[in-house]
Amino acid sequence: MQFDLSHAALEIREGRNSASNLMQMSIAAAQSPLCAHVFSQTFFDKARWAAAETPATAPLAGLAISVKDLFDTQNSTSAASSLVLQDAPVAQADAAAVARLIAAGAAIIGRTHMVEFAFSGVGVNPHFGTPAALDARHPANPQLAPSRPARIPGGSSSGAAVSVASGAAWAALGSDTGGSIRIPAALNGLVGFKSTARLVPTDGAVPLSPTLDTACALTRSVRDAVLIHEILADCKVAKDDRGLSQWRLAVPRAVFFDDIEPAVRTAFDRSIAQLQAAGAQIEWIDLPELHELDRVNVIGGFSPTESYAWHRHFLQDPEKAALYDPRVRSRIERGARMSAADYLDLLAARKNWIAQMQSAIAPYDALLSPTTPIAAPTIASVAPADGKDIAADAQRDKEFVRVNGLLLRNTSVVNMLDGCALSLPCHNADELPMGLMVWHAALHDDDVLNISAGIEAVLNSN
Repeated sequence: MQFDLSHAALEIREGRNSASNLMQMSIAAAQSPLCAHVFSQTFFDKARWAAAETPATAPLAGLAISVKDLFDTQNSTSAASSLVLQDAPVAQADAAAVARLIAAGAAIIGRTHMVEFAFSGVGVNPHFGTPAALDARHPANPQLAPSRPARIPGGSSSGAAVSVASGAAWAALGSDTGGSIRIPAALNGLVGFKSTARLVPTDGAVPLSPTLDTACALTRSVRDAVLIHEILADCKVAKDDRGLSQWRLAVPRAVFFDDIEPAVRTAFDRSIAQLQAAGAQIEWIDLPELHELDRVNVIGGFSPTESYAWHRHFLQDPEKAALYDPRVRSRIERGARMSAADYLDLLAARKNWIAQMQSAIAPYDALLSPTTPIAAPTIASVAPADGKDIAADAQRDKEFVRVNGLLLRNTSVVNMLDGCALSLPCHNADELPMGLMVWHAALHDDDVLNISAGIEAVLNSN
């Protein structure tokens, strides 16, 4: 097993290492060039103190955990990597999810940069720079060597992912509204688990879409995902160590493979073959209900509408409005066009679609899909406009829209389903990071986690 949080905590408990020593390693990583543009604020002194004072028996044992910039941490400003909120009052208390991590022995090392207001799956930020994707599973990957063009980290939990991939944090608290945990997990060789949204409180977090927002985490392994989920959801996952042959799995053909890059298709098909060779029973299914999702969202979707409701007062102030990333602002302002009747229709259409989907996938214990249909493109190809070349700016904006749509397409299915999903690495050492997504409907979290653990064991053995 890789040196993950669970392994590190065990070493601390058994006296073979110390939280203070491991914290120094995390701080060194956080201060290295690998973490350029990753942290909006660091808490190194507090983290050192927490590492020294936390009992070794605590679940997180004083290990470094990072927090996405939209969650409140006491006495800090939750700016959501925007300029709009830079002068907002500091938080008087920790967000509920942060408080649960600290109570379990987390040492909060810092707040991580993100896509402004969490409104993109790409990961770029025009205000504070964009962290470059790393490969936590294969750090020596020549595709990601310093001499190669920097690649996007995925979003919106961009800094969160790189904090874990770099070794600055053992796990990262983030959020997932349309894929913002699973996309960066896939593009950085990490595990990202989006739980059923209702299981973890989002109190004390800057919202994107309250209907879809999920507080969840990025980790280095599935067993770490289980541990962090148990803390965040205040639950105990029912462990089930049945072999893969005892689960009924399905791969939907519809939607998930449209416009897929050949390298991603090769990695996914190879992974399915490895799972089948290990005894997994996998059925390919049509699942035509997936084609209905465009019809459900035809009037705009939840994120623009609900975010506009939260941002409208800022947008009505010309000085504040001018501070927004133009790409983010344009998507938020689309929400102004939805009427109350349209919104009620959207709620009803989603409810009906969820019922149809739940009926269609009920015979299966989990479904398998590529997390994203593309690997990470270069940062330069989608970088924000800089005004130096209007034609080049327009081309990058066009490519940004294409990439953002593709990155979010597969993962957002699960958010609309109100479901749960885990992305885990499925690439080889000579390939860019890619993810395999294990998913199902609401409250199937334990099955998704148990099946993912079995899948991880097979893929890691090959």
